[in-house]
Amino acid sequence: MSTTWLITGCSTGLGRALAEAVLAKGDNAVVTARDVASVQDLAAEHPETALPLRLDVTDPAQVAAAVQQAEQRFGGVDVLVNNAGYGYRAAVEEGDDGDIQRLFATNVFGPVAMMKAVLPGMRERREGAIVNISSIGARICPPGSGYYAASKAALEGISGSAHKELEPLGITVTVVEPGGFRTDFAGRSLTQSDEAIGDYAETAGKRRKEHDTVHGTQPGDPAKAAAAIIAAVEAEKTPQFLLLGQDALAAYRATAAAQASEVDAWETVSAGTGFDS
Repeated sequence: MSTTWLITGCSTGLGRALAEAVLAKGDNAVVTARDVASVQDLAAEHPETALPLRLDVTDPAQVAAAVQQAEQRFGGVDVLVNNAGYGYRAAVEEGDDGDIQRLFATNVFGPVAMMKAVLPGMRERREGAIVNISSIGARICPPGSGYYAASKAALEGISGSAHKELEPLGITVTVVEPGGFRTDFAGRSLTQSDEAIGDYAETAGKRRKEHDTVHGTQPGDPAKAAAAIIAAVEAEKTPQFLLLGQDALAAYRATAAAQASEVDAWETVSAGTGFDS
């Protein structure tokens, strides 16, 4: 029996690569994008197994309709991949309130809405998999990416609790932290604050779009990332946490080592905060 995947943000990048890989292996895929025309070619190539749908994850009506149509067409959603999202560059002081609210609506509340929409069916069947695409940025917190890192850290916190709630019901939750992959993330999908404060020129300012030189040169191959996600979902023991990319591995280990060193340095102070017996 074919597995049915519902993947958000399939117009380009990792979502597109994953949709192509899923369809190539003969599984069903609900391929979604805000501009449904951008995924119609996938449906034309795979008319029996691809369902193209318009989906803005910040629109509750579109979220509900997408899951309902997936269930009507394929009988249920076996794997949800929350891939839709975008980057935002600004020093913390520079961040625009409206920009921040839109960022969290897409990167946090949209994935939560998708999870809540598919979970009744997964719970009824006592099986399913949820994959939430985060970022190594949630861990390393680069200057100029505080709000983006916070949105991904929020998604990871929700995912961690959901994992513990859903594992006894036969449903897995996996957080994926990619490093730099050759997608549109640092190009079309990257936004930033209108305001740029001079005092941050040497920190957050260096990572503004006009100074960014990484777009198109990232080391990660989206097709290989897609294969890794499929392997994780289909593994006998699906991981709760998956790093993608040598850069992500190195950054994770460096950050963990630095934090452990600081914990050790302040151990006496940390341990000395209890009531004296």
